[in-house]
Amino acid sequence: MKSELLHKKGQTTNHSWEIDESKYLCKTEVRKLITFCNNSKRVGLQNGIFTPLRNWFMVELGLNTGLRVQEMADLKGSNLLIDKDRSSIVLIGKGNKKRAVWISSKFKRTCKLFLNYKAKFGYSVKDEDYLLNNLKGGKISKRALQKFFKKIIRETKLPEHYSIHNLRHTYTTFLLKSSNHNYRLAQQQLGHSSIKTTQTYAGVIETEGRKAIENLYGYER
Repeated sequence: MKSELLHKKGQTTNHSWEIDESKYLCKTEVRKLITFCNNSKRVGLQNGIFTPLRNWFMVELGLNTGLRVQEMADLKGSNLLIDKDRSSIVLIGKGNKKRAVWISSKFKRTCKLFLNYKAKFGYSVKDEDYLLNNLKGGKISKRALQKFFKKIIRETKLPEHYSIHNLRHTYTTFLLKSSNHNYRLAQQQLGHSSIKTTQTYAGVIETEGRKAIENLYGYER
């Protein structure tokens, strides 16, 4: 009876969708994206243009944290805990919930590098300032980040259906694989209120399952 009432209200008690292979970048695509952004960053440094540097960091941020687009736009310097032995980003996410996202030592160095670039271009790196600023030094919009990423996708000739949100799916997919499918860890990093949401990524494991079946007896037939 309860499930019928929920259905009538347009609600559901489980998730009817899964993340399939079309929703995240494969390893080759990730490499292509990173290479393009690194090259663009180098050109930006050589020609004194800040936009390629900011877009490079935008992509690195998405790939290394899995943040939602709005969370990326809302980040301030105070959200970065990258001094001494600390390596995390603390933020207020969806539902006004506070969470800490652990980051790798490599991405920690990337954050420090980006802050140095900002300072060299004359932008403030104070705690109260936004991390991904516009050219006037103010807050950048969610819509602008989406447009910047779409432009990168076109220039790298990656599949046109990719949006900046696919960086979140990509991060989660690779995190699950590298952590031996630790859904609790992924839930914590992504800020999902329910682990059921995180478990919708179970579909990405199908790739590994197919490989196991092909190699069932130690060789491919």
